[in-house]
Amino acid sequence: HPVPATGPVSIGRSSDNDIRINHPSVSRHHARLHLGQPLRIEDLGGTNGTYVHASSAHDEMAETDYGHAIANQLVELRIDDSITFGSVMTVIRIASPGERAPTGDEVALSELPGSDGIILHDLVMRALYEQIDLAATSLISVLLLGETGVGKEVLAETIHRSSPRASGPFVRLNCAALPDNLLESELFGYERGAFTGAVQAKPGLLESAHGGTVFLDEVGELPLTTQAKLLRVLESGEVTRIGSLKPRILDVRFLSATNRDLESLASTNTFRQDLYFRLNGISIQIPPLRERVGEIGPLAKAFAHEASKKAARAEVTIPRDVIAILERHDWPGNVRELKNVIERAVLLCQTKSLEPASITLGKMTARAALGAAADSSRATVTPTVATSAPGGAAERQRILDALDKCGGNQKEAAKVLGISRRTLVYRLDAYGVPRPRKRT
Repeated sequence: HPVPATGPVSIGRSSDNDIRINHPSVSRHHARLHLGQPLRIEDLGGTNGTYVHASSAHDEMAETDYGHAIANQLVELRIDDSITFGSVMTVIRIASPGERAPTGDEVALSELPGSDGIILHDLVMRALYEQIDLAATSLISVLLLGETGVGKEVLAETIHRSSPRASGPFVRLNCAALPDNLLESELFGYERGAFTGAVQAKPGLLESAHGGTVFLDEVGELPLTTQAKLLRVLESGEVTRIGSLKPRILDVRFLSATNRDLESLASTNTFRQDLYFRLNGISIQIPPLRERVGEIGPLAKAFAHEASKKAARAEVTIPRDVIAILERHDWPGNVRELKNVIERAVLLCQTKSLEPASITLGKMTARAALGAAADSSRATVTPTVATSAPGGAAERQRILDALDKCGGNQKEAAKVLGISRRTLVYRLDAYGVPRPRKRT
C-alpha cells in the first residue's frame, strides 16, 4: 500500500480505512499505524485484539499464542516486525518512495522459498510473496483475489509447493468450466448406478486430493446447491459420493480464487456467507499488471525465452524501445495477455530482435507506441503508466497537467493518465506534490 512518509494510517475491515484487511476477525477500525520516527502501532480496542511479535514489544505486555497483546496501547515498532490483527498476521515493511527492485537486462528470480522462477521485480509483489510464504506454512484456507489473468493459479501452486503438503496431490477445478449437472459429480464422485450412465464408481476430485491441496478456481461461480454441499465437507471433514450413504474421511487443504467481490455477493445472499468465511481464512489481493510495471520487462523477456525455445529457434531478444511500448499498455488481460502478445510476436518475428511493428496491441496503445497524442474529451495529456519509481520531471509535469485539467479530481486524473488512483497517490507522495482536493 502506498503510504505517506509521516502521519497516521488506519487499518481495519471497513472500506474507509487506508489499509483494508477483509477478514471477519479484524474490526471495522482495528488499529492505527503512526509513520515517522519512531514508527508506532496503536490498537483501537478491537474485539479480537492486536499482537506484536518482536523484541521491540515491551516485556510487561501479556504474551499469548499470537504474540504480545497491545490492547488499547500505542507501542513502537521496528521495520519487519510482525503484527497480528485479530487472527491475520502481516509484516510491516516501510520502503522509501524512491526504493525499487533491481533493474537491468537480467531477469531477477525470487529467493523466497517455493517461488523458483517467479519474477519479483516489483516491491509490492515481493511483499505479497512474503505473505504467501507465511500462509503456506499453515493449513488455513486461502482466498486469492484479483482480476482475470493476474496469476492466481501460479500463486496457488506456489502455496502448495511451499506447504507441508507439497508431496501430496494438487488438484485443480475451474468452477466456471463445468455445467451444474456435472460439477457435483466431478467434485464429490459417484457410485455405480447413481444415475443413468454411471456404469462404474468414480472418486471425485476432493477424494483424489486426499492428503494434498484442492484449488477451486472461479469459486464465485459455484451454484448455491453445490455451495451448501461443499460447506458440509469443510465442516465435517467428510465427503459422500453421489448415490452413497457412507461418508469417506477427507484430509485436504482448500485454496480458492475469484475475480468477483465475494463479500458483496455474500451480503446479498448470492454466495453463502458461511462458506465465504470458511474459504476466507486468509485473503490475498493480487494487484493487476498495470500496477506492477516493473515486472513487465522481465516477464516479457522470460516469455520470449520460453517461446523461442518451443519454436526451436535462436532466442528472440526484446530491446528497450519495445519494452517501453509494453509498459504503456493497460493490460486488461494482465499477465495472460502479455504472454499471448509475446508468444505471437516471437512466432511472427523474422529477426533476432522484436521490433515495435511485431507487437500487436489495442488501438489506443498502437497510437501511443507511434507517439501520437491520445484523443480525450477531458484532457490533452498523453496517457502513460507510472513505473514503480519516479520517472523524472516530465512524468511529474504530466501528472500536474492531468490534475489541472480534471479540476484536482484524483480519480479522473488517474483515468486520463491510464493508472489506478492508488498509483497516482503514490506518485504524488514520491514527487512531493500536495494531495489535491476536488474543486467546487
